[in-house]
Amino acid sequence: MGNRLFQQARSRVEQAEIMVKEATTPEQLANASEEISKARNDLSSAFANSTIAEQRQLAQLQEQIDQLEGSLPEYR
Repeated sequence: MGNRLFQQARSRVEQAEIMVKEATTPEQLANASEEISKARNDLSSAFANSTIAEQRQLAQLQEQIDQLEGSLPEYR
């Protein structure tokens, strides 16, 4: 079945990426920022319960979240 927390974290990062790319209004930007925070929490939760291979993938997802956060206007 796989690691549920890992799958949830990966899905949350994908959702955050979509929201950041589509955000044009202040409200959408705020929602995208909130989704990034949720993704960070999910990544943190998944890391402790993951295999080494999953941890490597989670580290890549963390980098992706960092880049998404840096692309939001409020973080520039």
